Amino acid sequence: MINVKENEILKKLGQRLKSARLELNDPQKEFAFRIGVSIPTLYKMEQGNPSISIGTWVKALSMLGKLDDFEKLIAPRESLFERYEVLEKTKTRQRVRRQK
Repeated sequence: MINVKENEILKKLGQRLKSARLELNDPQKEFAFRIGVSIPTLYKMEQGNPSISIGTWVKALSMLGKLDDFEKLIAPRESLFERYEVLEKTKTRQRVRRQK
C-alpha cells in the first residue's frame, strides 16, 4: 500500500512521461509498441499507477533518452576523502620543457 506522498510522486512521474512522449510527437499506440506494453498499460503509467513494473519504466525512460537520469536515483554517495586521495595519487610534478 502506498501513502499519499508516494502517490503524488507517481502521478507527477506519469505526467512527465506523458509530456516527454508528446514532445516527441509520439502517439500512445506507437510508444506503447516501442516499449513493449499495451496501450492500457501505457495509460496506467501516465496516470501514475503503482502496479507498473520497474522494468517497464526503465524501458520507457531508455526510449526517451532519460536512462542516465534514472541511474542517479540511488547513486552511491561520493566521499570527499576518497576523491582527495585519488587526486593526490594522480598528482605529479611536471617540469617545464625547454624548447631547443
